[in-house]
Amino acid sequence: MKISEERASMLNGVLLMALFACSAFYIADMQWVKALSFSPLVVGIILGMIYANSLRNQLPETWVPGIAFTGKRILRFGIILYGFKLSFQDVIAVGLPAIVIDAIVVTATILLGIVLGKLLKMDRSIALLTASGSAICGAAAVMGVDGAIKPKPYKTAVAVATVVIFGTLSMFLYPILFRAGIFDLPLSQMGIFAGSTIHEVAHVVGAGNAMGGAVSDNAIIVKMIRVMMLVPVLLVIAFFVAKDVADRPEGGKSNITVPWFAILFLVVIGFNSLNLLPESVVSFINTLDTFLLTMAMTALGAETSIDKFKKAGFKPFLLAFLLWLWLIGGGYCMAKYLVPIMM
Repeated sequence: MKISEERASMLNGVLLMALFACSAFYIADMQWVKALSFSPLVVGIILGMIYANSLRNQLPETWVPGIAFTGKRILRFGIILYGFKLSFQDVIAVGLPAIVIDAIVVTATILLGIVLGKLLKMDRSIALLTASGSAICGAAAVMGVDGAIKPKPYKTAVAVATVVIFGTLSMFLYPILFRAGIFDLPLSQMGIFAGSTIHEVAHVVGAGNAMGGAVSDNAIIVKMIRVMMLVPVLLVIAFFVAKDVADRPEGGKSNITVPWFAILFLVVIGFNSLNLLPESVVSFINTLDTFLLTMAMTALGAETSIDKFKKAGFKPFLLAFLLWLWLIGGGYCMAKYLVPIMM
């Protein structure tokens, strides 16, 4: 009977997050929210944070395990299903230059984030989460790394907030500078630049559409290649996390905890590349996946109070800002000078 009561309480927490996710979908469909290119995921974490700083203390503590379950287990399932948005054909279509630029951006951004985090004397988990979100695919990458290193929920939410802020700024800034002639690049190279340096997929879509179809098509494919790079990044992170545990003075197991959801994510991409499912089914899966990820984002937001943001301090936002400057400056130089050499 006790187990049944525990499961019922957990289910209440999960259903609460599902209710918030429904609200996030409704709000994200409003025109003014669409104009900002805020996806349901972003709206979800905002709703979760509002809940954390208002009604959280009024609801039963027995619901908390359900919220934690949503932020961990459902999150990982959502990342696996995210593979239905990608295919290996996309990689072939865009060519070698985009793949090379993406690899450089991802590697350099994560390494730079780790180094800057040490110089700023930041919490290592927040630095790695922020760097990964900036390097790969915004909130989805932060959540993926969260599954590999298992930090406290508020750290993940802080990292998500930083990449959302600077990704949104990029979405507005890139089209403005492109139209002004400051980003002086041919359309194909502008697509590579935007796709390899803007944080969120939604932000790439928003910025690309504002710059025209020729830029948008390339940008989205390049962005999806960056998303695929989440898998090798997670495997490398898992290796170093295990090594770090083994090197601690108190000892510890050195077994590498392979993030199984990352492997399944890659398997799903391979399956999706075979085009075995009808478009309608894939579309339904993608909608379901967005809903599950929105639930997970809301759960992360629900674990994030203002006090925890104060605890994290200004440094995560400073780190995200410095990485943003690198993405714009370094990404532009590579798109302008390195890409033509490889074409």
